Amino acid sequence: MLSAIFIALSNPLREGAVLLLPAAVLLALSWPGTAAAATGPSAPVPAGDRGAARVVVVGVPGLLWSDLDEARTPNLWRLVEAGGSASLSTRAAPPKGRGLTCPMEGWLTVSAGQRAGTPGMACALPPAPQTSGAGASVPGWAGLQGYNRDEISYEPVLGQLGQLVVEAGGQVAAVGPGAALGAADRSGKVGKYAETVEQLGDLAPYRLIVLEADDLARAWIAAGTDADGKHASLTGQGRQDAVAAIDRRVGAVLDRLPPGTALLVGGISDTAPVAHLHVAIASGPSPDGTPYPHGYLTAASTRQGGLVTVTDLTATALALLGLDAPNTVVGRAWTSEGPSDDQTSAVVADLTRENLASRVLHQVRGPFFTAFVAVQVLFYLLAAAAIRRGWGGSRALTAVQVVATVSGAIAVATFLAQLVPWWTFPVPMAGVVLTILGIACAVAGLAFAGPWRAHVLGPLTVVAGATSLALLADVMTGSTLQVNAVTGYEPVTGGRFYGFGNIAFAVYSAGTILALAGVAQWLLSRGRRGPALAVCALYGGLAVFADGWPAWGADFGGVPAFLVGLSVFVILLSGRRVSVARLGLVGLAGAVLIGAIAVVDWLRPAERRTHLGAFVQQVLDGEAGTVVARKFSAMVGVTVGNWSLTLLSLVALAFLFLVLNRPSRWGAAALGRAYALAPALRAGLIGALTCALIGFLMNDSGIAIPAMALTVAVPLTLAACVRALRLSPPTTPERPSEPAGTTAPPPV
Repeated sequence: MLSAIFIALSNPLREGAVLLLPAAVLLALSWPGTAAAATGPSAPVPAGDRGAARVVVVGVPGLLWSDLDEARTPNLWRLVEAGGSASLSTRAAPPKGRGLTCPMEGWLTVSAGQRAGTPGMACALPPAPQTSGAGASVPGWAGLQGYNRDEISYEPVLGQLGQLVVEAGGQVAAVGPGAALGAADRSGKVGKYAETVEQLGDLAPYRLIVLEADDLARAWIAAGTDADGKHASLTGQGRQDAVAAIDRRVGAVLDRLPPGTALLVGGISDTAPVAHLHVAIASGPSPDGTPYPHGYLTAASTRQGGLVTVTDLTATALALLGLDAPNTVVGRAWTSEGPSDDQTSAVVADLTRENLASRVLHQVRGPFFTAFVAVQVLFYLLAAAAIRRGWGGSRALTAVQVVATVSGAIAVATFLAQLVPWWTFPVPMAGVVLTILGIACAVAGLAFAGPWRAHVLGPLTVVAGATSLALLADVMTGSTLQVNAVTGYEPVTGGRFYGFGNIAFAVYSAGTILALAGVAQWLLSRGRRGPALAVCALYGGLAVFADGWPAWGADFGGVPAFLVGLSVFVILLSGRRVSVARLGLVGLAGAVLIGAIAVVDWLRPAERRTHLGAFVQQVLDGEAGTVVARKFSAMVGVTVGNWSLTLLSLVALAFLFLVLNRPSRWGAAALGRAYALAPALRAGLIGALTCALIGFLMNDSGIAIPAMALTVAVPLTLAACVRALRLSPPTTPERPSEPAGTTAPPPV
């Protein structure tokens, strides 16, 4: 039946409808159960039946999981034993060029529930509040509001947390200058202020108490700066003394907690020259009224066990108090993954390793990409010499095919490398390179292990298929392979925590289209055009749907690009011409599809929406223009600033069209020979390149998308071309090795 539908296609509207059919079916099947299962929190509880009598937020700038020790920090250790724990991503909105969050920025982010910033490159301690009676006001508050309104694209609303509690009739207290920043209302005032929790007295009258434990921050600032004006890391006895003082402050709070109080502890900022993941602990009642059990915290904002964000801290406090968070609060409430049997020491050690992995990733990512680009460019140069000039004869071609296949597997290997704890190796850079190379060689070994190795598209299909299936399975099971991958998410940066990141999308889409080209060629060579088109449409539809569905990929810009690239591939595969009208209709279909998915996400409760549904709300609120402008600016910045990926893209395209697509010493153009033996390759390559181009225009990662797509497509195309050269007889007298009279095997 599907074959008949494909064969009967006579206009672009029907083509678009068939491509959207699998997605529409899956959309119906997946609503609402799939999304609900994947986003963490359970259905919301009525405000009167949930939460805590009061909430105490303890902000501890710079506190790391490696600081905790059963003997030196008994109070914090007790909290981990009794409640939920996670790593805290504290990314705020620091000035460009400073990659860490200063204490004031952390506190202002808690205040707003959105990333906030302060002017200037230097980190400073929060100013002492101006007291008036029992309360106090934050000096320079109007200036901070103006800076965040005019200079911060996230448009944080300072004072939101305190204002919401006051408007609900609750009293707010702050202990310490930083706490005054976090607890102040929109006018910069806090109803009750004290220097210590002992001075605050009875905690029962207050609905929200915000307390600052700033010993690490003060010791860090007091240590001074180096010749470059940067604060060094606080280590040794000085750090241990500061952490012990923090633990005593926490103990003083624990001694005064009235029944029914929820306690949230967050290492809300950095106190080091580089960013880290910090401590997050929740104890007492959770938003649904049940106590936080011992174990790991998560949030719908990250969907990762043991990982939450500083903006979630604001959302959690509001949820515990039974208050509805406005749209300007972007975090999601901390929830428990469930009781854990892990010992407290095991939880602390596990979260310490997460910070180590994130820190090591931050250190190796830049050098890795530099080396990666250099090796790729060198390989293209050597491969060009082997193909255009015939250097090395058949042995050189064999080597080029093997290395090209390994190179095409590098992209998926960067994600599969997360199955190995390479960040714990003595030399992490060597560890990640060897791990990725080893996995890429294993995938390439599979590509050459069976009878498919003799086919023009055999190795290409295996590597591209492994790429597509691995990333599809990963995104359907929580995107864990992308966390801390050198081509994935960097939790300390906090750009994204779940679904398809832009680089993963580029690798996934290119791998999917090329794998379908290989499968289609196998079916076409057996005269089964209808099934070939059906398989491409069905799996391609699933792949596009998985890219956009909020419970899986949650990728807004990728869906239209992917659908257009896939449609171009299927249209060419069917023997039809790609016209402007067809492209326009398919592009419209892609926009309608992602729009429908975003609206479906928006229809869910606000606390369970992803950024897709949040964008619909921003459109309704008139804020979408700011988001689009920010992403466009990021796209331009990445394209202009990341010269290495721009160079890699240009070299890869030049190799494809100036080397593979032109005659060489081996005779006719290698790409032409591959097309002759495997016509589906042309459709797949054009579809993949189309997807990469549109993805470049629609996503904030800019040139990174075509660069990574080409990293998959060009080496695998090269491997197919080399196989075609070896299968097809040379047409010039300069052929190096085949004996006279050799005939080409029948097309595969």
